[in-house]
Amino acid sequence: MNDEMLPVGLDDPMQFNCSSDNPCFNQCCRDLNQALTPYDILRMKHAVSLLSGQFLQKYTSRHTGPGSGLPVLTFKANPATGHACPFVTDSGCSIYNDRPGSCRMYPLARAIVKDRGTGKNVEYFALIEEAHCKGFGVQGDRTVAQWLKGQDVLDHNTENDKLLELISLKNQIRPGKLEGAEEDIFYMALYDLDNFRIQIQEKGLLASLELPKEYVAKIMSDDLSLLNFGIAWIKYQLFGKDLEIQG
Repeated sequence: MNDEMLPVGLDDPMQFNCSSDNPCFNQCCRDLNQALTPYDILRMKHAVSLLSGQFLQKYTSRHTGPGSGLPVLTFKANPATGHACPFVTDSGCSIYNDRPGSCRMYPLARAIVKDRGTGKNVEYFALIEEAHCKGFGVQGDRTVAQWLKGQDVLDHNTENDKLLELISLKNQIRPGKLEGAEEDIFYMALYDLDNFRIQIQEKGLLASLELPKEYVAKIMSDDLSLLNFGIAWIKYQLFGKDLEIQG
């Protein structure tokens, strides 16, 4: 079977099942070249109780995206394991509740388009039928929407869409590769949150911004709040946009 992408709607039946009974179980967790989003890193580093810098050093490699010109993180390549995910085991994913968004979506692909009239994102989905996967064609009573709900993917999509908006803004304002310190700033504020927090707390990184004390306390104590601030700060610091903070 050739790899195919078949468009599906939310109300269409989801004729797919992944389980340890499938002969291909865990094969989709091998031979990986998987991009990891900032929210993926946030969830996984908490799952294994590591600081962001420790997690990044142990598990990830940093590249520059050819299209975006921005830092892109993947799992470190390990030929000895067939380039397997470092968290896959014989019985499945060892961090299943905090697995990356792309793992949750598989075998669905998702694209978003902003509606010019409403300004809201419109979702489109397709099934990715890969030759190695034997989970297709299974009859069930779930729709695509029900399957997505069962994968608990909403939080990942919500946070990852913010990154896509940031990339789009960057490519409009600053096409091409970020250079030197700017690329490091982008990497720190989105991926290396614990270091970002240290720079705020000990180096006075945001001293000139006069942020509300309650807001600073929130981003200092909550990683998701800090990540969302990091996105707003990058828009301000690198792309000249007004600093918009969430309450």
